[in-house]
Amino acid sequence: MPLVVPVILGSVRSERQGIRAARFLVGKLEGRGHEAPLVDPAELKLPLLDKMYKEHPKGAAPPVLEGLAALLRRADAFVVVSGEYNHSIPPALSNTLDHFLEEYFWRPSAICCYSAGQFGGVRAAMQLRAMLAELGTPSIPSLLPIPRIGKALDETGKPAEEWLGKAAGKFLDELTWYAEALKARRAQGTPY
Repeated sequence: MPLVVPVILGSVRSERQGIRAARFLVGKLEGRGHEAPLVDPAELKLPLLDKMYKEHPKGAAPPVLEGLAALLRRADAFVVVSGEYNHSIPPALSNTLDHFLEEYFWRPSAICCYSAGQFGGVRAAMQLRAMLAELGTPSIPSLLPIPRIGKALDETGKPAEEWLGKAAGKFLDELTWYAEALKARRAQGTPY
């Protein structure tokens, strides 16, 4: 069954490497027949969080927030692509996620983390897990860590190493299972 799975990128740096992972995952999801729009904070130019989307009068939020809210409400799951900044989550990712709340409810998320070094951003992923659960989009058990991202993926998101395609396949199989299960349950109603 086709799903809507936004890929939320967490970096706005000029020479960011996470765009490689985001492009890779968008391609993998689209290859499965899913809709996988890229949510790129560098392109969206979201304001720093002053008011959450829901705190604006109905129809009065900035257009960029209205558009993103509409996408998030259509979503069946989310893939979050995060680097590791000082063992933590990039500020652009936190800002992007924090603008919304109810739009995430009852949908699973999956974390792809990366770094220039050998740990693949897993320290940031642990903090991100807690944040995503609090937002109402708990992450699946598996992670997709990508160490040495500059060598693992080229600029277009093409993997240079065979293991990455296999790992991404299992990662997305798991996310699809959770997304389909929760989509069926949402169709029957939610606790609130």
